[in-house]
Amino acid sequence: MSEAKIGVIGGSGLYAIDGLEGQDWVTVESSWGPPSDQILTGRLGGVGVAFLPRHGRGHRLSPTSINYRANIDALKRLGVTDVISISACGSFREGMAPGDFVLIDQFIDRTVNREKTFFGTGCVAHVSIAEPTCGRLRAALAAAAAQAGVKAHDGGTYLTMEGPQFSTLAESRMYRDHWGADVIGMTNMPEAKLAREAELCYVTVAMVTDYDSWHPDHGEVDITRILETMNANVAHARTLLGHVIPALAGPRAACPQGCDRALEFALLTAPEKRDPDLLAKLDAVAGRVLG
Repeated sequence: MSEAKIGVIGGSGLYAIDGLEGQDWVTVESSWGPPSDQILTGRLGGVGVAFLPRHGRGHRLSPTSINYRANIDALKRLGVTDVISISACGSFREGMAPGDFVLIDQFIDRTVNREKTFFGTGCVAHVSIAEPTCGRLRAALAAAAAQAGVKAHDGGTYLTMEGPQFSTLAESRMYRDHWGADVIGMTNMPEAKLAREAELCYVTVAMVTDYDSWHPDHGEVDITRILETMNANVAHARTLLGHVIPALAGPRAACPQGCDRALEFALLTAPEKRDPDLLAKLDAVAGRVLG
């Protein structure tokens, strides 16, 4: 059994983690280009932690310009086993109010301008993402939220839009009434897909900031109100992380869902037909199965 090492990807408003012992901002070189920022490493409750601000410190990167492949690859190179993704979102459900958290179990991917896989010509692979988040991590977060007094809904569908603009009213109504989405954001795809390809357990904590544009009493999305709610959400996110990360301490057994074995039968390209240049880039992501 290996020791758990928790990767945390911080969304809008969350650019550092408090309380890490031996903290150090480290530069990680990735085969896929530069990640969003340096990665803050340290220990919390005896558990190794690697924190990456998704948009970079100072929020330099738009959702579309984030190098998702480099981010996931960099975390994998640091020995991360489990990823907790923190993401601001809008809500399509009256009961998922601003200030609530939603522990995501499903995604709808509406992004169109992003690299979505580590694999391709020269090494083809198809992983299953029928269950795109890790149920074990989600259960740990649900328990930690209850202990921390953070209101968290266990399960929900996150629609990832391209952005950077918010939804039109027609889109908001369609996603809510016809597609069955619960929340909407701009960042968790292809992040979740790439985490599965890298055999990392992954879960999203979606922090509700607004009701999008569908709500009759909410009006258009207002960035000022979003920021006010976001600040409160970030404080709760730090509390939640302070409870869940120590709970994941100790030897890490194989994931019951198989997230850490996603590539076991995913590679289709015959060994003699694989592109050596692509294989070199896949050394961290797929080294376990490529030998």
